[in-house]
Amino acid sequence: MLLDKKQVMDFLPHRDPFLFIDGVKEIKLVNGLSADGGPYTPTQLVGGTAICTFRVDQSVKVLEGHFPGDPILPGVVQVEMMAQAASFLALYCKPKSDSKIEVALLGIDSARFRKPVVPPMDLEVHATLTKVRGPIQMYDCSIYSNGDLISQTSVMASLKFNN
Repeated sequence: MLLDKKQVMDFLPHRDPFLFIDGVKEIKLVNGLSADGGPYTPTQLVGGTAICTFRVDQSVKVLEGHFPGDPILPGVVQVEMMAQAASFLALYCKPKSDSKIEVALLGIDSARFRKPVVPPMDLEVHATLTKVRGPIQMYDCSIYSNGDLISQTSVMASLKFNN
């Protein structure tokens, strides 16, 4: 595991009940970039993929009301999970270790939910950076369980660093 839950919480501002990443399993860089190098510009990271994990069990708060007795993880939560996973490529952009990242979700496109997410399920969340235009980034995202595609969407987000 590249990042555990504590390290995820050090990076993301989200907290329970709206933190939907338990860990970062891997970040795949392309174009000969090294995890030891950087910081890189977002444009250099195009094609890179963050792979994160999340365990869906009965303790996930949103399941209490969606639906009692027959819990299903809502699609909107799956979209948020994919957006949170997309943030982790920014680990390789941070100009200084004490810089704070500010990420804002700007849009989603073509969201598809192929199979229901029910407890207990271990999810793997993939987010691949596909395009950068200034502070705007686009990602192709997907969620898998046991190798099966569960859901997917394209995410548009803005990224900036505060010192």
